[in-house]
Amino acid sequence: MTEHSVSTSDRSAAETMRAIRIHEHGGSDVLTPETVPRPEPGDDELLVRVRAAGVNPIDWLVREGYTDEALSPSLPSILGWDLSGIVETVGPAVSEFGPGDEVFGLVGMPDPGETYAEYVAVPAAEVVTKPPTLSHAEAAGLPMVGLTAWRALFDVGALRDGQRVLVHAAAGGVGHVAVQLAAHAGAHVVGTASGENEAYLRELGVDGFVNYRTERFERVVSSVDLVLDAVGGDTLERSIPVLADGGRIVTLPEPSSETLCETARQERDATVDWFSVEPDAATLADLHALVEDGHLRPTVSGSYPLSDAAAAHRESEDGHVRGKLVLEVGGDRSA
Repeated sequence: MTEHSVSTSDRSAAETMRAIRIHEHGGSDVLTPETVPRPEPGDDELLVRVRAAGVNPIDWLVREGYTDEALSPSLPSILGWDLSGIVETVGPAVSEFGPGDEVFGLVGMPDPGETYAEYVAVPAAEVVTKPPTLSHAEAAGLPMVGLTAWRALFDVGALRDGQRVLVHAAAGGVGHVAVQLAAHAGAHVVGTASGENEAYLRELGVDGFVNYRTERFERVVSSVDLVLDAVGGDTLERSIPVLADGGRIVTLPEPSSETLCETARQERDATVDWFSVEPDAATLADLHALVEDGHLRPTVSGSYPLSDAAAAHRESEDGHVRGKLVLEVGGDRSA
């Protein structure tokens, strides 16, 4: 894809950066590599040199224009919310970080995070120190899915030691983190995925596995305290009968209908909840600790240079990614 340049005749090269922007909604071809002005950090912000940016389904949903007003940035816009990178400069009100510190986080949500770029200005309160055992690519793949899995399991799902949890799309971004978190919390974990992911999920900690291509999970799973649904549609509806009385479903794609919620109440005295993820440095710090203790490891199944963001989006849209995809910035794939 040809790189376009914003007029920067009065700016030195040091004041500009490479970024991926969209000027209109549409397919992956609207992702345009450009040279744009480098941001300046505010008083309570950091200027971070991005080493890697996570690619999430919400990115291409925003690109397509399918999201609600809260996630519809004005155009042109730089996409992305996940990042891992190195602090370049700090605002005058920032004391907890300094130049050279390695940080990662989910930034801006629901405002534009603008992480598909060489540099981004981020609130210092929305990032934490990068786990030293993770590469920048691995760290960039963790924040959105990690925060989503944590909130779904513990904050909304109230999962406790000894309970039974069913994770749909268990090999995906949120799913593969949720399996590890639930197993570490002492839950009995069942995961649904395609058959080629069974060995992978067994290694992550599932106690039971259902190949959704060859068997219907509701025929082999029952008495589940919590369902984490990253699929929606028919999968969400079919999850109600597998619940224990008083169970919970946390669904991620979109809020469920009142009719479905009422069905869950009548059939299982159960609740069906939905939420939107947001920056949360305190939980990120907990995820950092689990990584360093060896209880959590994000899977990055594919990485692309920043200029190939369109290819990353096409792979993500295919819907069969194991773990996460990331964009690596600066050309160093070993970052």
